[in-house]
Amino acid sequence: MAVGLALVAGLCLLALLAPVLATHDPQQTDTAHWLEGPSREHYFGTDRLGRDIFSRVLYGGRISLAVGALSMLLSVGIGILAGAAAGYYGGLTDVLLMRLTDIVLVFPSLLLVLTLVALFEPALWLVILVIGGTGWPGVARLVRSEILRLRQSEFVASARMLGAGGGRIMRRHLLPNALGPVLVAATLAVPHAIMTEAGLGFFGLGVQPPTPTWGNMLRDAQLYLRYAWWYATFPGLFIFLAVFAFHLTGEGLRRRLGLSAATGRRRNA
Repeated sequence: MAVGLALVAGLCLLALLAPVLATHDPQQTDTAHWLEGPSREHYFGTDRLGRDIFSRVLYGGRISLAVGALSMLLSVGIGILAGAAAGYYGGLTDVLLMRLTDIVLVFPSLLLVLTLVALFEPALWLVILVIGGTGWPGVARLVRSEILRLRQSEFVASARMLGAGGGRIMRRHLLPNALGPVLVAATLAVPHAIMTEAGLGFFGLGVQPPTPTWGNMLRDAQLYLRYAWWYATFPGLFIFLAVFAFHLTGEGLRRRLGLSAATGRRRNA
């Protein structure tokens, strides 16, 4: 877990300090030095327009990590609301919310994202909304299962006897005790969002050039794989590091909280 957190912190620090660390303007073209390999002048080489890949990777990390974090917050927020309402109120509310969850889960997520993004002009806010708006069902199911388990607990019964309303019980007792699996799910939602954004960028449906993202940098590099190995290697490497770091952190957090890998619930539940 410590290694994962260190990698996550390092990637976030590189993205935040991109204006300081970047050696060139990420959008500045220089056709006299196109497709040059790594050197002291261009640490990661240059692309087909002579732009510095190192600087573009740093600035691209700001977009890719922001999409991952904001999409995660949106999906976790929706999932908590839906799962908590379904688990606590039950009955028709539970049936309707879980059927809606099943409907979203039935569609292949990438295909659904591609369809929705293709219907509108690609933009950063749309990518975040679509990824976050399709990633909540897993969180909703986790929260629902935890609420169903916790609402039968003695401390919830005691709170009811003392006159606490449903809202207070939910805020003060149920949700705080259900956050363990949610934290793990949130950590693992970030790499999923990063990969989805990279896929959208690769297909030309994500954030549009010249704004760099790791995904659209890979798309630009696909025609030059045989001639310029560095072009795709470094954006791909940073995608791998980001996904690996968040997965490592999520797995370490899961073990630290004593959760089952299969269900996300506590092993002693």
